[in-house]
Amino acid sequence: MTQLTSLIIDALEDVKGQNIVTLDVQRLTDVMDTLIVASGTSSRQVNALAENVVERGKKAGFQPLGVEGKDSAEWVLVDFGDVVVHIMTPATRAFYELEKLWSIRPDDLRSTHPARSEE
Repeated sequence: MTQLTSLIIDALEDVKGQNIVTLDVQRLTDVMDTLIVASGTSSRQVNALAENVVERGKKAGFQPLGVEGKDSAEWVLVDFGDVVVHIMTPATRAFYELEKLWSIRPDDLRSTHPARSEE
């Protein structure tokens, strides 16, 4: 686990983030190495979690590349480049199932959906 990943998890735990999941996605994409997903009990807590992650990251010298979704706060994304954090309300998290989505390898999709033969 990298220093940034540990820092983010600590920041989420400090503000009572729930169901924190860390996924190593290096083999699935070149865009990031680690995906962190957490839940907040309300839009207000989702915002507080995101703010704490950004603040703690900056204090440690990690500048986020972007923060998206703070207006609605149902789902806030904090992008640190190699590590991307998704903080969501439980309903939003259940609907999008990011952990499931990022756990599927492209080879798994090919084996469950065989190519159609052309006629």
